[in-house]
Amino acid sequence: MKSSTHIMVVDDEETICEALMAWFVKDGYKVETALSGDEALKRLQDKPFDIFIVDLKMPGMDGIELLSRIKEKLSDAVVVMITAHGSIQTAVEAMKRGAIDYLCKPFDPDELSLLMERVMTHKALQQENIALKERLLEQQEDAVDVCIVHSEPMRKIFASIEEMAPSLAPILITGETGVGKDLVARAIHLKSERAFGPFVAVNCGALSESLLESELYGHERGAFTGAVKTRRGRLEMADKGTLFLDEIGEISTKVQVSLLRALEEKHFLRLGGSHPISSDFRLVSATHRDLSPLIKENQFREDFYYRINVITIHIPPLRERLEDIPALSDYFFKRYVEETGKHLEGFTQKALELLESYAWPGNVRELRNIIERAVVIAKGRMIGAEELKFLDSGSSPIEIGSLTLEEIEINHIKTTLASCKGNISRTANRLGINRSTLARKIKRYDVKIHD
Repeated sequence: MKSSTHIMVVDDEETICEALMAWFVKDGYKVETALSGDEALKRLQDKPFDIFIVDLKMPGMDGIELLSRIKEKLSDAVVVMITAHGSIQTAVEAMKRGAIDYLCKPFDPDELSLLMERVMTHKALQQENIALKERLLEQQEDAVDVCIVHSEPMRKIFASIEEMAPSLAPILITGETGVGKDLVARAIHLKSERAFGPFVAVNCGALSESLLESELYGHERGAFTGAVKTRRGRLEMADKGTLFLDEIGEISTKVQVSLLRALEEKHFLRLGGSHPISSDFRLVSATHRDLSPLIKENQFREDFYYRINVITIHIPPLRERLEDIPALSDYFFKRYVEETGKHLEGFTQKALELLESYAWPGNVRELRNIIERAVVIAKGRMIGAEELKFLDSGSSPIEIGSLTLEEIEINHIKTTLASCKGNISRTANRLGINRSTLARKIKRYDVKIHD
């Protein structure tokens, strides 16, 4: 972290700047100096800095004024004041205005090291807090998709979420593929007292039995061929948060037994490990399958079923709540118009009729994808029947207009990258693909990334 931390030392005494710069560079930091407040602000126009070491008393602009100007430009900047012993009261006043600490002349090397340890700890906590807020914002943005509801069944579901979210009881969410089970799980998490904890999701249907065990419990180094280092499992990562097991009906009876034990005993072992690990998480599961026949066929354990199914939420398919289509369509329309930067006004009456008369076998997920495609290919001011003609004809939505599927994908990646300010992880999350897949597509299509 030191090597990526940029420090600016601001003092009108050149010897002090040189001494502090030599000390910090030796300790692994990147350092620049300025002999006045005006010079510091000029440097700040060219590049950002993480930490500022600022002298209180300087000719022209003093340290207090420079502190205020720095905070105006970089609200999260960390500022440490340099002061003589006789000006400590002024330094305390600077701390009230946003400085994190002060450094007394003459400098004691041990005190300087302790000060930087405190500053770096503060910076790390600050960055962690920012990351946490961004994660919550992303979850809240994602959860909006399924929360745009007008139908009575969905109103009842979200009323029940308000009641059950604060409890710790395991919840099983059922419903067809694409109805938004994962988003309901996120909504439960965000409404709970664990909202500031992690939301850890596992798609159980996408992993083999051995990979799923490793994913859930983690493994110790050397536990199996290829385990070159110790890895934490999802149960451990979900501590103080929510563990979401999607497609839980796909897991083997062996994994069901081990999960049941972990849920009841509140601890587990990593693969190849011998020391029990405790994790305090709230379990939310989801499945598109009817588990009752699986229980009768001994493919799903009854004791495990009752353990995960203390509370059940069933999400009806979109075709049974057509009242939600106009509001959801409008929400997705505005979302993708903003991402693409296109100047569109809305839907024609014929387009709305097509949307409301379609059966939506893919549910909300299909609706979202179709609105996204319609926004991308729209050539006029409105989305009309032409952009949605496959809903009426039964043709594939892939070959629409003059754009190929590859062109649509490239445009979508570019616009999503731009809306995420070049952040690969957030872009991949928005697109619903993993980071490595997105990286390969960016390389294949030669997409340029701009911050």
